[in-house]
Amino acid sequence: MASPVLTSQQEGLLAITLNRPDRLNAFTTGMLEQFNTVLQEAADNPRVRTVLLTGAGRGFCVGQDLNDRAVTPGAAPPDLGESLEHRYNPAVRTMRSMPKPVVVAVNGVAAGAGANLALAGDVVFAARSARFIQSFAKLGLIPDSGGTYFLPRRIGTARAMGLALLGDSLGAEKAAEWGLIWAAVDDESLLETATDVARELAAGPTGGFAKTKEAINASGGNSLDAQLDLERDLQRSAGYSADYAEGVAAFLAKRAPQFKG
Repeated sequence: MASPVLTSQQEGLLAITLNRPDRLNAFTTGMLEQFNTVLQEAADNPRVRTVLLTGAGRGFCVGQDLNDRAVTPGAAPPDLGESLEHRYNPAVRTMRSMPKPVVVAVNGVAAGAGANLALAGDVVFAARSARFIQSFAKLGLIPDSGGTYFLPRRIGTARAMGLALLGDSLGAEKAAEWGLIWAAVDDESLLETATDVARELAAGPTGGFAKTKEAINASGGNSLDAQLDLERDLQRSAGYSADYAEGVAAFLAKRAPQFKG
């Protein structure tokens, strides 16, 4: 059987593909465990400078495979909090905290936890035919895997509440218009566009990118004074870096910079 999570690395770019296309890449317990392992290895590997995440087939990911934890009449219900604590939440935390950019190419439907894992990326592209669905309400659940965090911060409380309570499908172009994702692109150019951006980021000053992620991720919980102090500290560190010296030298010499990260 094919692995449910595929990886390939070319220079500094690690591509991760969710690979259960017959189930729209729905997660099983084993698939989630493998996904978390791959993400952590990417975070720890200095040869990986950028991560690109996508799905195989006609969907990105529809979240949890309900057949993997079906509720049997008369049986004890599954502990969904345990599943989040040990499998979904670690994936979100690793994507947000890894000191390198995570580019996501949403190639089809992204529903439930699959939608919110996509939103955990740093730069999210979606095919024009892609759809984002907070499907939890249809099951009597709440948006998890960061859904209640990402949605109101990106599109406001009113839109977040509507998506969460109604479970309506949100098209890629509307998602981009609302600011939920970076861009909607033609289906046939999705992977090429996302890969080109990921390669560009892999060749960039990844140390500076890591500090940018840290600062932006901290801003939601910081006061202005605390954020200004964080910017000061991170910029001081960035200013001491070889990449900053190289960026200035390249600008003055009117040549392309050679960043080391």
